[in-house]
Amino acid sequence: MRYVKWSIIVLFWALVAAFLHYTLPQHDIARISDTYEKRIDPGENSLFWSNAATGETLNVTGRDVFFIQTRLNDDDVMVYRNEDTGWGWPPYFKFDTANLQAEAADLRSTAAAPQWVVIRHYGWRNEFLSVYPNVVSLRPVDGPDVRIIPWLNIILLTLLVAVVWALYVRWRRFRQARIDPVLDDMGDNLDEAGGRLKGFFRRKG
Repeated sequence: MRYVKWSIIVLFWALVAAFLHYTLPQHDIARISDTYEKRIDPGENSLFWSNAATGETLNVTGRDVFFIQTRLNDDDVMVYRNEDTGWGWPPYFKFDTANLQAEAADLRSTAAAPQWVVIRHYGWRNEFLSVYPNVVSLRPVDGPDVRIIPWLNIILLTLLVAVVWALYVRWRRFRQARIDPVLDDMGDNLDEAGGRLKGFFRRKG
């Protein structure tokens, strides 16, 4: 039973970590090599696409999505999608997809004369499931070695740890004050009842 308990706890926190890793903003330093638009018909991977285009009439059979092709500072290829999040989840309230695509197109460069940019995004890249991280913003930087400090993530994770710790402390106090005494009384009553049964059977014997 102890192993089941710890397995559930580990699974729960693994899901929480995966959720936070997907949702919280991440930063990549990259060189934009191309931008394009492609017709997408979300299927089994629809969970990883935005639910709706803000202010536009949706075609249930699919929609056009902007993409940004890049080379990361370690020379790996990375492709991002560029979709509005609107008022949905995650709460980035992104409504400037077209403007962001124009900025990305203007910042395209070659390996011979690279223009490095910091790409702020959320989500994962999975070639097998055709999943792409969604760009939230981008800005040019002087070089590929610029240091990015994720202040927002640090603040949010600190607040989350503080809330979890506060709830845990209050739960322990509540358990010690209300639940443990009841369980102790139940155990004492069971022991007393067991003693009476033993005495009864002894007399019968």
